[in-house]
Amino acid sequence: MTFKKIILFTHLWLGLISGLLVLFLGITGCILAFEREIENVTQDYRFTAVENKATLQPSSLKKIADEQLPGKKAHSISYEAGKSSQVVYFDFEPEYYYTVFLNPYTGKVLEVKNMENDFFRIVVDGHYYLWLPPTIGQPILASATLVFGVMLITGIVLWWPKNKAAAKNRFKIKWNARWRRVNYDMHNVLGFYASWFAIFLAISGLVMGFQWFASSIYWVASGGDQIKNFEETFSDTTQVKNQDVKYEAIDELWLLTKRENPNYIGSIEIHPPADEKSSIEVALNPDTETYWKADYIYYDQHTLKEISVDHIYGRFQDAKTADKIIRMNYDIHVGAIWGIWGKILAFFASLFAASLPVTGFLIYWGKRNKKKTAKI
Repeated sequence: MTFKKIILFTHLWLGLISGLLVLFLGITGCILAFEREIENVTQDYRFTAVENKATLQPSSLKKIADEQLPGKKAHSISYEAGKSSQVVYFDFEPEYYYTVFLNPYTGKVLEVKNMENDFFRIVVDGHYYLWLPPTIGQPILASATLVFGVMLITGIVLWWPKNKAAAKNRFKIKWNARWRRVNYDMHNVLGFYASWFAIFLAISGLVMGFQWFASSIYWVASGGDQIKNFEETFSDTTQVKNQDVKYEAIDELWLLTKRENPNYIGSIEIHPPADEKSSIEVALNPDTETYWKADYIYYDQHTLKEISVDHIYGRFQDAKTADKIIRMNYDIHVGAIWGIWGKILAFFASLFAASLPVTGFLIYWGKRNKKKTAKI
């Protein structure tokens, strides 16, 4: 077999094996591209007008939210100017995920939402896990993403024109031709244009899907270092709480964060300690359209002293280039790294990617029937 035939054979059979999963990932990717924008338009309880007075402290908001969900532990309390505060309840055993939206100035409960019933949450679970247990669903979809990446490369090889004359027909669809030719052109032309952005979707998906792939990307970007993933930090339980502290630990750290960042614009998220050993995390995100620039700061709940960390999710100013690349992976995957235009690109790349298994199968089926007819 010639090199081109080997590539064609590989492209064909990988496409037939993974086609339905690629179609599924493409469609769900389209739905998720504008998740935040759709939620902001349809869920007015997410917004609270800015008032010229102090907001309630984290412990006060947590106490109000706790009354809505007795027996459940708060995971985080968030603040952002013009937005409602959110108290998130999340755990694995027993498994639950709720968000309580409150007016940060008055503590009025605006919405109590079971996120397990949220439309976008359901789509996300499908997109990441195929609605299966993560240990089963994630490897399946990650493998399909890996196959899709190989198909993009082999597709470009097959698309590449032999000469300038052949190149004229590779960049546009001949809409006035018969449907088989239109379908063929759609597969080739849309596949070519989608490939330049879809490859980023595939690579970023693989970083989330396979630890070995994320470690490899980090190793290359850092020049040979090993990735240091998140490691839980702990408070020193032998220490006695400072008697000069007037408020609860999360309130003290909230006030400290406000004092240290007087002109801060962005979101502030406080993570209450789950037990006596847990630390308190404070996350500051200056750009709430993305996640990669956030500062993650950890404090001892007893001494209120900062705990130094040696992993990629610490203070942004301490992050190395390789750390930042891994941090921005999710924002690349959804296109948010390039703003609204990036999300538009992500939407169309996902849409075109979803069309490729369909048009590719029609090409295969048409050729198969043509061979059968010729034999008869």
